[in-house]
Amino acid sequence: MRQDRSLESIRTSAATKRRARRTPWPALAAAALLLSACGGGATGSPPADSPAAGSPTAGGGASPTSGIAYPEGPITMIVPFAAGGPTDTVTRLVAKPMETILGQTIVVQNVAGAGGTLAAGQVAEAPADGYTVLMHHIGMSTAPSLYASLPYDPLVDFKTIGLVTEVPMTIIGRPDFEPTTLEELVAYVKANADTVTYANAGIGAASHLCGLLFMSAIDTKVTEVPYDGTGPAMEDLAGSQVDFMCDQTTNTTEQIKSGGVKAYAITSPERNDALPDVPTTTEGGLPDVQVRVWHGLYVPADTPDEIVQALSAALQAALTDQNVIDKFADLGTVPVSADLATPEGHTAKLQSEIELWKAVIEAAGVTPQ
Repeated sequence: MRQDRSLESIRTSAATKRRARRTPWPALAAAALLLSACGGGATGSPPADSPAAGSPTAGGGASPTSGIAYPEGPITMIVPFAAGGPTDTVTRLVAKPMETILGQTIVVQNVAGAGGTLAAGQVAEAPADGYTVLMHHIGMSTAPSLYASLPYDPLVDFKTIGLVTEVPMTIIGRPDFEPTTLEELVAYVKANADTVTYANAGIGAASHLCGLLFMSAIDTKVTEVPYDGTGPAMEDLAGSQVDFMCDQTTNTTEQIKSGGVKAYAITSPERNDALPDVPTTTEGGLPDVQVRVWHGLYVPADTPDEIVQALSAALQAALTDQNVIDKFADLGTVPVSADLATPEGHTAKLQSEIELWKAVIEAAGVTPQ
């Protein structure tokens, strides 16, 4: 996949594809004819309620009766942020067991830029064959409210595979930052708003959203410093090049434990088992600053349903892998429940979050760019 595409060229191509969807997709029509010729769920297909139904087969996930041999080669899993960040970490943890289940290599590729919309736009217009998959987070639901000319529609140009995990965030500062508690941080930011710097991974990134909530809650605006991902932002924070930021526990737990950054609060209603000494935002006097970052997998909208189900079944199995469960626990999170690791659960979450964040962003007075 080419990575040098501009957002404008992606917008043009995406609009053309949407118009093309007014007629049936040829490959889907051919698959339907093949299924009809085979008698649909007739002899040779497992009963709908059997364990084999909808589960990935050895060396490939799609059922032989579907007429689609999948996968037959490596799968590229696109991460819309820089390597070393929280979304990258989640992706690589899940990709490993999915490789084994699907019987093919999964290549994780980082395509950072434009708050995750560059990568999402590229995947939206990629071949709908199951070999290009997007891992995105909560930013998929906020982009429509943050970008005036988004090159895709999250609900139209993609099919959902399933959610992966919901991760709390932490408010953290450089190791030599003067405040020591959340209350002190709020007072310091209010008194030094002209000079304080806040790092994030760009418009629409989880770190950006958390910052919006924080600044809205304390009614103070500070200078934002955008990066191509929270991986490089974390490096500058630990090196005292910026003052503070919000980031997911998947990226901050080890830094907090080692003293590489200073922790002020966790953005969840309860304390986190991996960081038991870090108070909640509610304890620190900011109960409205609550953010849990969910991650999910997507494919282009015209991808055959058989491939979507194969990928979803592989994801669901991967989330029961003990190594994934243990690694997630170390990073302060857990796999989502089984009903959310499905296309249906994922789509419902995406729809509700688009509406939720639209209201939050409008209330914050943010003008789409």
